[in-house]
Amino acid sequence: MRVAVECQSPLLQKSLEIFLARYLSASKRSDIIVRDEVCLDDKRCFYIGSDAKADLIKPFSKSQLILALEKRYKELYEDDTTKEKALIDTEYYEEEDSMDFSILQKRIESLTQEYQENILRAVKAFYEK
Repeated sequence: MRVAVECQSPLLQKSLEIFLARYLSASKRSDIIVRDEVCLDDKRCFYIGSDAKADLIKPFSKSQLILALEKRYKELYEDDTTKEKALIDTEYYEEEDSMDFSILQKRIESLTQEYQENILRAVKAFYEK
């Protein structure tokens, strides 16, 4: 998950940069853009504010922020990964007779990455309480 922070408030901007240091990326390369003002045209926008329309309501903790961003990331990109996994499964069954191990390798990489993400999420949740 790559996150960009674009806030009007310098205090919120700096706080989010510290909280999300390991996820920070340039706006054009990011999966999610965190803002402190309402944005209607960008599906990647994650709005933090005090009103009910906000994706995350202030005040919040670091763990609440990360969990909310992970949830948004899943909403935005879960369909893509599900389609990719289905495609890999389909390719595997179509070429079952041939000894092409590249499909098996892709499947193992996909499962390994999913397993790694689940472990990291569990460890983060444990230590951020």
